[in-house]
Amino acid sequence: MTQSCEKLFDYLGHFGRFQACIYFASIFQAISCGIHYLASVFIAITPNHVCNVPGNISTFLLANSSSSRIEDAWALWTSARDYLVVQLENGEVWELTQCSRAKREDAFNLTYDYEGPRSMQSCLDGYLYDQTKLESSIVTDWDLVCERAWLAKLAQPTFMLGVLFGAVIFGDIADRVGRRPVMWFTSCGQFLFGVAVAFTFDYYSFVIVRFLLAMVSSGYLVVVFVYVTEYVGIKARTWASMHVHAAFAVGVMIVALVGYLVRTWWIYQVLLSITTLPFIIFCWLLPETPFWLLSQGRHEEVEKLINVMEKWNNIRTPCKLSELCPAYQDGPASEIMEKKNTPSVKKHNVLDLFCTWTMARRTFSIWLIWFTGSLGYYVFSLSSVNLGGNEYLNLFLFGAVELPSYIVACLGMDRLGRRNTLAPFLLLSAVICGLIMLIPQDFSVLHITASMLGKFSIGVAFGLIYLYTAELYPTIVRSLAVGSGSMMCRIGSVVAPFCVYLADVWVFMPQLLVGLMALLTGVLTLMLPETLGKPLTSTMEEAAALGTKRERRMEKEETTFSDVALEKLEVPV
Repeated sequence: MTQSCEKLFDYLGHFGRFQACIYFASIFQAISCGIHYLASVFIAITPNHVCNVPGNISTFLLANSSSSRIEDAWALWTSARDYLVVQLENGEVWELTQCSRAKREDAFNLTYDYEGPRSMQSCLDGYLYDQTKLESSIVTDWDLVCERAWLAKLAQPTFMLGVLFGAVIFGDIADRVGRRPVMWFTSCGQFLFGVAVAFTFDYYSFVIVRFLLAMVSSGYLVVVFVYVTEYVGIKARTWASMHVHAAFAVGVMIVALVGYLVRTWWIYQVLLSITTLPFIIFCWLLPETPFWLLSQGRHEEVEKLINVMEKWNNIRTPCKLSELCPAYQDGPASEIMEKKNTPSVKKHNVLDLFCTWTMARRTFSIWLIWFTGSLGYYVFSLSSVNLGGNEYLNLFLFGAVELPSYIVACLGMDRLGRRNTLAPFLLLSAVICGLIMLIPQDFSVLHITASMLGKFSIGVAFGLIYLYTAELYPTIVRSLAVGSGSMMCRIGSVVAPFCVYLADVWVFMPQLLVGLMALLTGVLTLMLPETLGKPLTSTMEEAAALGTKRERRMEKEETTFSDVALEKLEVPV
């Protein structure tokens, strides 16, 4: 059914005015997803800090350089092993480190080196923070340092855990109730939870609200890929799906820009969340996709939608839905069959992705690709934070470097195919990981260059997996397939920081793990079917037949019926 109906795009336009309006309205919200995913980079930043003292400080001393302003002392701070010597207005002299403080006994002269007796104390009076680069973060507001530092490090993993749950939950809901209601709900949720994060009163409420924000952000990102895929014809589908990633990258760059301009975390969070507001105003106008409506047997709504698309695209199609979709016939018999079959509509779940050996093997490979893409993406990103320079500029460039990788992915997918682009770049990532391990550590420029090439190559693979997954599965489980794949992706993003920590065991352990995973998934990708130029499938049988002789036989049988309808479309009225 879906294969024939997709031929409507040949006459309605693969990316006409109607689809363009739908598309740009939808991906605008994807910018907010990129924003919320990376917002914690500056929300949970840990600045330089030392223990506070019980009294007013008159003089600061660091490395024999004294000042009455702590800002001057922070300018000389070079390592967490440094300590700050301060003198209070009452004459007391204290040594301050990041997580402890010591009062010098019988000390009258302010010197950096001291061999006399000290009384060690814990940080009972809070902490002094370096505010030269930011005025506040959740770390400074709630003292998430020293024995509480693990709470700050847990902020991003818990967000990614919410992303994981949101991907599979909303992907499943979108297949059951439709793409449009889920997009509307998750868009409103992003705005409400995004603003609510800024007004949380403690760490635990912050984590809970951010978890909910992660769920709706992930839910929207998963469903919008399916939504635009089902509204754009084959000729424009590659570029359309890839530019959803570009919108996400723009969100990352906006985070860097707003973070540079606003140094108070809750104001920064509110400003980032406001970007969601314009979409909420008109998102309720977006229609449901024709593919989902057909899968639910709502043919009259599809006919009305086609009429609207004809008017917007200035095209008149002298053909009814029944003449393009063999499974849909007019008349009483069809209505009887439709009523008869309506109550028995099957509710699909994740187990349907493993309904046959072919689909199970395909799902395993796809899940592994999602996991490896996310793992490699974040490992390369986290390993490149030592580039030096301005951290805001670095984040901006990390977002910008994704844009050319998506362009390369589009060109490769349209010319070489989805599988034939994905597999080589996964294997290239493995090769680059091997090269990084061969480069001497003293050659920092080569390490940075190789790491950026690794992120570029994994970015190409990571970018096209959304579209490839959507094309490998039928309409009835398409959102579920993308959602479950995104769940594996988020597992990779949660594992990635721990993978980076393994550099303490061996400096190249992260690259070794990513390289091995990329090599394995690259080989498995070569065994998947190619989907370039293939119409979206509607049933499990059609999806399982992709890349087989059975698929070619099914297409040949279907051509006999659809050619009659296509000839009628070409007759002028």
